[in-house]
Amino acid sequence: METLIFYSPKFESQINQIIDVLFENNYFNFKENAFEYGERIYDFIRNNIDKPISKLSPDKFIKFGTFYFKYKANENTTWYIFFDRKDNRFLVNYILNNHSQDFPELL
Repeated sequence: METLIFYSPKFESQINQIIDVLFENNYFNFKENAFEYGERIYDFIRNNIDKPISKLSPDKFIKFGTFYFKYKANENTTWYIFFDRKDNRFLVNYILNNHSQDFPELL
């Protein structure tokens, strides 16, 4: 059965904000590089969402999705991607990283 992945408008907005912030704060010298960073997040999701690496979301985060999994982008940043699943259909809802004030609750 084919895996279908959908992205909520909130998630897509967050990715766009991530790209903008990374460029505006000079984490990347070129907007294209920041865009590629965002694309790597999407690639990770596409390649891993159906793998058994996800965990049940803690109660505080269940509003973002029943499950989450981690994407380690580099030495300093780990992304937490929240989603819901029904059979082989996935809805990616929310993303936050270890720099967020909510991070300790995800350990």
